[in-house]
Amino acid sequence: MGVEEKHADAHIVSEAVVEKHMDYDAESHSGAAPEHGKLQRHLKNRHVAMISIGGVIGTGLFLGTASSLVAGGPIGLLLGYFVVGTVCYSVMISLGEMVAYLPLPGGHIKLAERFVDPAFSFTMGWNYWYNWTIILPAELSAAAVLINFWNTSVNNAVWITMCLVVVVTINLFGAGVYGECEFIFASIKVITITGLIILGIVLDLGGGPNHDRLGFRYWKNPGPFVDYAGITGSKGHFLGWFAVLTQSAFSFIGTEIVAIAAGEAKNPRRNLPKAIKRVYIRILLFYIGGVIIIGLLVPSNHPDLNLTTSNAAKSPFVIAIKTAGIKGLPSVINAALLTSAWSAASSDLYTSSRALYGLSLAGNAPKIFTKVNKNGLPWVSLIFCALFSTLAYMGVSSGSGKVFNWFVNMTSIAGLMTWFGITVTYVRFYKGFKVQGFDRKTLPYAHFLQPYAAWYAMFWCILICFFSGWAVFLKGHWATDTFVTNYIPFILFPILYVGARIYFRQPMVKPEDMDFVSGLKEIEADTYDEPPPRNWVERFWSWLM
Repeated sequence: MGVEEKHADAHIVSEAVVEKHMDYDAESHSGAAPEHGKLQRHLKNRHVAMISIGGVIGTGLFLGTASSLVAGGPIGLLLGYFVVGTVCYSVMISLGEMVAYLPLPGGHIKLAERFVDPAFSFTMGWNYWYNWTIILPAELSAAAVLINFWNTSVNNAVWITMCLVVVVTINLFGAGVYGECEFIFASIKVITITGLIILGIVLDLGGGPNHDRLGFRYWKNPGPFVDYAGITGSKGHFLGWFAVLTQSAFSFIGTEIVAIAAGEAKNPRRNLPKAIKRVYIRILLFYIGGVIIIGLLVPSNHPDLNLTTSNAAKSPFVIAIKTAGIKGLPSVINAALLTSAWSAASSDLYTSSRALYGLSLAGNAPKIFTKVNKNGLPWVSLIFCALFSTLAYMGVSSGSGKVFNWFVNMTSIAGLMTWFGITVTYVRFYKGFKVQGFDRKTLPYAHFLQPYAAWYAMFWCILICFFSGWAVFLKGHWATDTFVTNYIPFILFPILYVGARIYFRQPMVKPEDMDFVSGLKEIEADTYDEPPPRNWVERFWSWLM
């Protein structure tokens, strides 16, 4: 997801969040805002269920891993994804504790207002919108790169326009059509990645048409690590591993939205802990399993892995299947990966438009963005956010692979700053809960690693962001585009916060003044015991969800 990716879960939240957001803001801003149309809830349970499984899979894993394998080698790739995976899990359990206790409309953005200050909430909201707006052209660029596998003679502008028309059309038909499309796309993604991992094991053991048993061949030659920028020894290996971190963050960004979606769903106090407990399984199966297979099947020096120089750059999975000599299947897999890019792009537009709608309702954006048509579609927000997708046309002159990497950088940093904001909010939540004498055992979901996990994630988020563009400072490696795309999102966060603090003129909420009570009665009223499964199919579905 989209996004992921990565990314592609935020859309679940938005329809539920913003509809409730309406009533929430009407109470807190009574008399200040005019009547506005409401969004209509069209997403069905099966849509939410399948999207929550498939939403963590996006072009970050399918295509972005190419650059990571070149930079870090198979072990550097694996270690990079492992570290960011632990950060992702730490963010999830932090968010999970807060949202399971207070599943408020607006998720982490509203929680920031309650436990930090309004300025921090404002910053989180706009950073969130920026994050999902920038992912959209990234996914369109990725789609153009994937289509180049079949045809490099046609200008990329044609492919970008084609994909953009599909994405905008899906969103213009509203949440119902969008939900059906996402159900199909997410199903394809889950089947694809599961099949690729199984096929990868078979190919590695010599089960392909060429009967070439690879084993750990590529871990020996060209080697487990890469000498980054020609720097030999442990220093070069370390720098190669660190270069993987930013890209791997792009793959994981969006995973946290599963928790927010569960918090906005029915019976959140029972469903959210289930969702959180399943996150590590998805991380291990889809991401760690996927990158292990990639490292076994494709050498890190393969020329088609370089997204900036190869006109027919391919997914590592497609390269592996083609090398094994399986005819026809590479095109089938590439088509499946293309639907993943479409799915993620569609999700990104949906999410960014609803995020802007929510910001407008809260008074943090112009009121014109609250306009909806008779079917509840926020068309002004949708059109405004769709305009940013035209940034993908930069790939026409610069190359879609290169532009994809630019947007990966910008999205990764913005997403990591969202994670940073979530952990800051949690640390404040944890302190206030303790100061006011509440017992953590009464929480619907509490993790024994807290608050250390939150501090761990906070540290890594800042560290990765701060050093994300370090490669440009190597002698002879200065690249203005890389420097700008890495550091603009990073400095934007404190600039927004300082500006908002000056505007709002409200101090940080003191631990003893934090509100842990408002809305609890309504939340507890929505909690109920779900009926037990009647057969093995329902038991399996209940476990999976």
